[in-house]
Amino acid sequence: MAIQIPRGTQDILPGVVEKWQFIEGKAREICNKYQYHEIRTPIFENTELFMRGVGDTTDIVQKEMYSFDDRGGRNITLRPEGTASVVRSFAENKMFGNPTQPVKLYYLGPMFRYERPQAGRFRQFVQFGVEALGSMDPAIDAEVISLAMEMYKSLGLKKLRLVLNSLGDNESRIAHRTALINHFQPRIGEFCSDCQNRLEKNPLRILDCKKDRDHELMATAPSILEYLNEDSKQYFEKVKQYLTAMDIDYIVDPTLVRGLDYYNHTAFEIMSEAEGFGAITTLCGGGRYNGLVQEMGGPDTPGIGFALSMERLLSALEAEGINIEAEQTADCYIIALGEKGRDYSVTLLQKLRLAGFSSDRDYLERKMKAQFKAAERLGAKYAIILGDDELQTGIIAVKNLETGEQTEISLENFIEEFSKLCR
Repeated sequence: MAIQIPRGTQDILPGVVEKWQFIEGKAREICNKYQYHEIRTPIFENTELFMRGVGDTTDIVQKEMYSFDDRGGRNITLRPEGTASVVRSFAENKMFGNPTQPVKLYYLGPMFRYERPQAGRFRQFVQFGVEALGSMDPAIDAEVISLAMEMYKSLGLKKLRLVLNSLGDNESRIAHRTALINHFQPRIGEFCSDCQNRLEKNPLRILDCKKDRDHELMATAPSILEYLNEDSKQYFEKVKQYLTAMDIDYIVDPTLVRGLDYYNHTAFEIMSEAEGFGAITTLCGGGRYNGLVQEMGGPDTPGIGFALSMERLLSALEAEGINIEAEQTADCYIIALGEKGRDYSVTLLQKLRLAGFSSDRDYLERKMKAQFKAAERLGAKYAIILGDDELQTGIIAVKNLETGEQTEISLENFIEEFSKLCR
């Protein structure tokens, strides 16, 4: 029986991977414009990092992590998200002491969650995210949201909806927490076992429950916006003011809580409203996490960030009918004929590549017509015809495959003359 790919994973093949490379390049280009710098963290970390960083009441920690004991008896987890690892690195490498503050970082790489595979959702998926650590200025919240929106808009997406909420500071959250417990407690037995466990640990997470979202108490649950103290209200008003100044449209949704325990103050999601995109419309989510660095052993440092799934982004592009051209091109292809021609083509091919030309040759000893077809499939701009006769005369024919025009170049000065021709 043939070995097949594990469920919830995918092979990204040539012809498609170029689309990924284009989007990844766009992400890096935008981050450079905003002065965010790449960080690369391990694919696996100590499980405790995610227990403390993501929160032990989350579905990610309770149900979805790939965790195992290594040969040294250490409990290790394949990273399910990027923020906890970035914050751990920030604290461990004392980046809070960097002269340039805030520290603005981005990451791009695979994450792992054991969840039911469905359209646009995989067990191994690629996440792009940014984190800004060290500033409590609401303008940095607006900047992070702006960067996320530009990522989508730069690729041509138009049917987007930005949803915004404030989870308030610690004082506001404690007041809201008490109100939520009082609201749900009399009828908590009607809710799922997860919600029953969350009532005392983190009642805010009840609002994010998929099983009980249609329960009548959900619609009447006290809103966090009713419990924001004056400082939290002013902070949220500033974020909204800056977004308006940036011409970024948004909707305030007091039920938006996000799925991770570390959020406070600003929380946001970007959704696709494209027809046929699917029931799960969220493309990107993020928010502020002011206590997380301290939780990881660092000093009290504010932070904000977001993460988006590359797979969901590709699905949104497809839903809006946006096609990224995955071009596969080469500068030249050597049409090698005869034994001497094939032998010398090895040398010439190496010279072309060392001179900076994307080049290839035939390796199947095909006839001339088939080699020309191979050159066209490769998207080569020029075909270099090299046979016994050309080697004897010292003159090589070079054909422009777009125009059909043919030029003769001396073998002695071939690289120099071919460079001029390409220019």
